[in-house]
Amino acid sequence: MAVDVVIIGGGPVGLYLAAALLQQGISVRVLEQRKFPNRHSRAIGIHPPALSALDAVQVAPSLVREGVQIRTGMAMSGGKTVGVMPFDGVSDAFPFVLALPQSRTEQLLEERVRCLDSGALVRCVEATGVTDDGGRVTVAVKAQPGAPAEQREVSASLVVAADGARSRIRDALAVPVQRRTYPDHYLMGDFADSRLQGDMAVLFLERHGIVESFPLPDGKRRWVVRLSAPAGNAGAGELARMVEHRTGILPDAATNTMVSAFSVRSTLADHAVVGRTVLVGDAAHEISPIGGQGMNLGWLDAQALVPLLREALDGKPLDHKFRQYERERRRAATLARRQAEINMLLGRPLPAPLLRLRNAGIGAAAATPAVNRWVARRFTMQ
Repeated sequence: MAVDVVIIGGGPVGLYLAAALLQQGISVRVLEQRKFPNRHSRAIGIHPPALSALDAVQVAPSLVREGVQIRTGMAMSGGKTVGVMPFDGVSDAFPFVLALPQSRTEQLLEERVRCLDSGALVRCVEATGVTDDGGRVTVAVKAQPGAPAEQREVSASLVVAADGARSRIRDALAVPVQRRTYPDHYLMGDFADSRLQGDMAVLFLERHGIVESFPLPDGKRRWVVRLSAPAGNAGAGELARMVEHRTGILPDAATNTMVSAFSVRSTLADHAVVGRTVLVGDAAHEISPIGGQGMNLGWLDAQALVPLLREALDGKPLDHKFRQYERERRRAATLARRQAEINMLLGRPLPAPLLRLRNAGIGAAAATPAVNRWVARRFTMQ
């Protein structure tokens, strides 16, 4: 099989890139090892710049129609409002952060890809390595049980690895990475929404650590609790009790549809471009989920990459442009990592005197319009 571009990984970033390339008449194969689409909510926040990118592949209208538009963020502590942050000034087209489960986002992207080319996405195949002869790249493929009859190799002019934070292709290319670990652990879950917070995102800045709360479609709300140690086997009941202990609000454990625990680390690849292979999304930079930037950052990687791939396929020498792309996307990832680190720092436990001092600072910033607007733009990746 030979195509213009092979995309390794059929998650949200790989599917977006496939749609963007297919719209330009570029032949694509997306190699995805999962037999079925992701069914978990996972990432939920889509920021305005990413919505603009998704609009270009005709997916944004469906996303906006199904998602919850978060137009205001609120910080609370001890039952009192610390500050309010409106998002109405961050974008003319999308003055909000959209909340939609990643599973549905992926589904809509997959539908768009299949509409453009029904055979573009190939499931149950695992890319195990790449061989670059300077003119084309050969991807070694391992088919899983249930896969369609495919060749063991796929040839392409260019390869894009969108295969996640534990990228096998990045490892096969021996790309060094810089890793950081953090003393931050989280437990999150989705419950029926009591509607006490409406469609606002609420941060509860409490002495034992932050609690985050976000509205979701279908009458759900996500709760995220910061922990000082890994959550272990904690379930919905324990998470609900943690939320009540810190905020006074008790989610109904019987309505829980998802519980997940995670510890935070970040990873930056030293190089995103190796010959005719490019790393995007988590394969190039894993960012803390706190702040919801990782998936969005991957979409913006792909958006910036599309014109370069088009020119490369036209035979134009682009080494300098690819190096510039690599520098700019690394700069964007470094900024996102720094913002995530600030978000985590603000959510760590504090003794009461320091908590009051921190909250007073946040309140003063929120009450200053220019600062409030600047912070809102940073939080929404503008």
